[in-house]
Amino acid sequence: MLLDLLMSKQRQPAECVIKVGASQTEISDLYPFLTEVTVETSRQNPGVATLNFETRRDEQGKWSVQDAGVFAPWEPILIEAAFGDSSEEIMRGYIREIKSDYPEDAGATTVTVECQDDSLALDREHVRREWGAEAPTSDAEILREILVAKHAMTVHSDSGDGLTGLVFNQDSTDIRFLRDRAEANGYELIFREGEVYFGPPRLDGTPQETILAYAGRDTHCYRVSIQDDGHKPDKVAFEIAATEGRGTTQRVVEPDWPLLGLEPAGSSSSGLQDFTWLMSRQGGRNEEEMAARAQRKANEQAMKVRAEGELDGSLYGHVLRVGEPVPLDGVGERYGGTFYVDSVNHRFNMEGYRQACTLLRNAYGDDLEGSTNPLAAVI
Repeated sequence: MLLDLLMSKQRQPAECVIKVGASQTEISDLYPFLTEVTVETSRQNPGVATLNFETRRDEQGKWSVQDAGVFAPWEPILIEAAFGDSSEEIMRGYIREIKSDYPEDAGATTVTVECQDDSLALDREHVRREWGAEAPTSDAEILREILVAKHAMTVHSDSGDGLTGLVFNQDSTDIRFLRDRAEANGYELIFREGEVYFGPPRLDGTPQETILAYAGRDTHCYRVSIQDDGHKPDKVAFEIAATEGRGTTQRVVEPDWPLLGLEPAGSSSSGLQDFTWLMSRQGGRNEEEMAARAQRKANEQAMKVRAEGELDGSLYGHVLRVGEPVPLDGVGERYGGTFYVDSVNHRFNMEGYRQACTLLRNAYGDDLEGSTNPLAAVI
């Protein structure tokens, strides 16, 4: 049986709300059979969700879940977390797959519903097209034509313009093509709340609610593990054709993302040789695109501090969002401060609402104002 927080008519904090179909009808009659909901969100991959149900057969041979007429492939689905009278979206998209498992014991029959975010709609057709055939185009124009004109989606207002003067071929589905264009620009491609963000990582955006560890009664972070990886390069180099004669010349790119802290997490002061990695050669890409890819690689490698933690979603009171900054307090002066949310695994089950997250940081030093003193908080 699903948690009382999912079955109660009077919603309690951290209630999972699921709505299906074009009319976004809540699956109220099926909540008693829902045993677990997991939603995986990430900067790098599409958001996916899994709904696990128990199911029962009545006297007429009708099954409570699979015969309810609710779930079908390509039905729109919206998953939210409700905190009292307010709710926050976790993921929206489409039902991708339904699996009904009928074991020998009929009482153990289950239904699993697999879902994916709105990017799934862009993975239905393999397209072969020459972009910029009549006149060079831009990533902004490509984005408008694919997302707005073709798929009736909304581009987030903060999205970037990308590269210009483009002439090349598309030989893939639209989503794979757009992910490649995001990589070519050093951008992120995030589908959330009915909009598509195509732009640089928003490290300097408005921080989310602070994650608190060892904060006495205010604690909502069950555990956190921090890895400080020194074997990541401080710079990235790539080769381009020499302007004169034969051979190549090398360009070195340094990180340029805003610091999430007070001191860069680099090894330039170690007294050793420069820590620079060389990108493999990539034919068919011009210098501007190579520079953008190298810049993104340098910035990602600068995220040397990685934190993995688990939050009590009810106590935290919010849905932790990927691709946005979040403060982490209670882990000391060196590692405490602002992080960037890389991925979040949301889980509703009999234990409640948990959010397992991966956070990244490119600096050391507590940059938070009024940080919690964990010892004082416990007293």
